[in-house]
Amino acid sequence: MTELANPYAAHLGDRPAREVIAETSAKLRSLLRALSPAKLERSYAPGKWTARIILCHLADCEVAFSFRLRQTLAEQNHVIQPFDQDAWAQPYKSSSLQAQAAVEVFAALRAWNVALFDGLRPESWSKPVRHPERGDMIFRTIVETMAGHDLNHRRQLEAIASA
Repeated sequence: MTELANPYAAHLGDRPAREVIAETSAKLRSLLRALSPAKLERSYAPGKWTARIILCHLADCEVAFSFRLRQTLAEQNHVIQPFDQDAWAQPYKSSSLQAQAAVEVFAALRAWNVALFDGLRPESWSKPVRHPERGDMIFRTIVETMAGHDLNHRRQLEAIASA
């Protein structure tokens, strides 16, 4: 898989995507318990998102990934619709979007996606799809992107929790 098709490939390394995906909800719940209210509003580096914003982002990304996965399976020659994560993050700045709710939404959607994966026929994993910015890929690439994306943000949250 090319770095362009999956910019999160380096985070995944040799870990099985399905394993990372299945464990992330529990890891996020554990991290949420380790993050005090003050730490939820801290970032891992200057100018970067806070822990609460990262959790909101993960919930929204799971919505986007859910749609992409199902569109890829349902349509021939599907073209993924990209989104501007910074534009999507604008509402996260509101304190009404809570970390606990974000983790609950993420966990529910993630469980639904894992159930989808577990029911797929082997050939579904090779179904082609196109991303207008990243080029041609297959269904499996979307799943591997999800896993690498999880690891990237889990590491950021771990850094905030341990600071």
